[in-house]
Amino acid sequence: MAHRRTLLPLLAGFWLFCLVLAAPGPARAESPEMLAPMRTAAFPSLESAIRIKGPLNFCGEFVPLHLPEVRERLEKELLLMLWDRAQVILWLKRTGRYFPHIETVLRGASMPDDLKYVAVIESALKPLAGSSRGARGIWQFIPSTGRNYGLTVDGLIDERRNFYFATRAAAEYLRVLHDQFDSWTLACAAYNMGEQGLARQVEMQEVEDYYHLHLPDETERYVLRAIAAKLILTDPARYGFDLHPEDFYRPVKFDRVKLRGKYPTPLTLVAKAAGTYYKDIRDLNPQFLGEAVPSGQHTVFLPEGAAGEFAAKYQPLMAKYRETLKPETYVVKSGDSLTEIARRHDMTLRQLCRLNKLTSRATIHPGQKLLVHQ
Repeated sequence: MAHRRTLLPLLAGFWLFCLVLAAPGPARAESPEMLAPMRTAAFPSLESAIRIKGPLNFCGEFVPLHLPEVRERLEKELLLMLWDRAQVILWLKRTGRYFPHIETVLRGASMPDDLKYVAVIESALKPLAGSSRGARGIWQFIPSTGRNYGLTVDGLIDERRNFYFATRAAAEYLRVLHDQFDSWTLACAAYNMGEQGLARQVEMQEVEDYYHLHLPDETERYVLRAIAAKLILTDPARYGFDLHPEDFYRPVKFDRVKLRGKYPTPLTLVAKAAGTYYKDIRDLNPQFLGEAVPSGQHTVFLPEGAAGEFAAKYQPLMAKYRETLKPETYVVKSGDSLTEIARRHDMTLRQLCRLNKLTSRATIHPGQKLLVHQ
């Protein structure tokens, strides 16, 4: 009798265990049969991958592979890139999203198509990439150079982060550098180290050939890295990368509208007028650093097809929003500056000063009350 009392719970437990195994669930829904079949990767050895046969050119300019040092430097860059195959796969996939526009801009300016590889080595084609030296965006402009080539860079807007604005500026900058040095390889070197620094080295060394100049290590690697990227991305199958057309990321399609406002316009309001999500507007407009389109006139990117009815939806939303706008008081804290207070409230410094009847150089102190927009 005692044995039967022990056996019955055991049998019941076993029966419940079998039911759990047989029951459908998330794990079964994601069974291997639901996934695309995988195959074993096959790619060449690193040794064979770096056996480069000429002739080779970059931006139509001869690459002197007959020079042992140049060949060694190029082989080094190829090896380093091919060792990180995951990174190269991401490069390849991103080219589908960004190369078509870069190619269009370069072609329209009658500039070499190879210049698109500069964007690859600058940022790995990541539009929000940044560096410790303050460079930003796919083309890695520092603030001063970005402003010199028409990009707005301030506390509210950073157009270096917008791929479309930055590509136009990069093409203009590279054109100016080519006009100065009469060489695309030197133009790329100057893009990396600055035109003044390169000009000093060209004058001091009395050499106008990139491959014979002694330059900072990063700049000596720079063009060779672009050439290595070109070799891999123009013939990925040779290096064992087997991407199908559907593997590449698609270009982002969008509409553009002009917004002019006396006060900042919340991006949530823009999203409502466009019939989309706040995230979509933020992703399409990385140049806006805050949560609003600053006052003044600005180009705003919208999802494709949203521009047609945007104005009709925007006007009533904006009229209702204006009714809520009224100044509020901000109490200055230790360490505050007028510039920081304006940025925090999505205002320009000029607006903040005008609202409070101050000059931009006015001294403020903790406890002082300032009027700011909500």
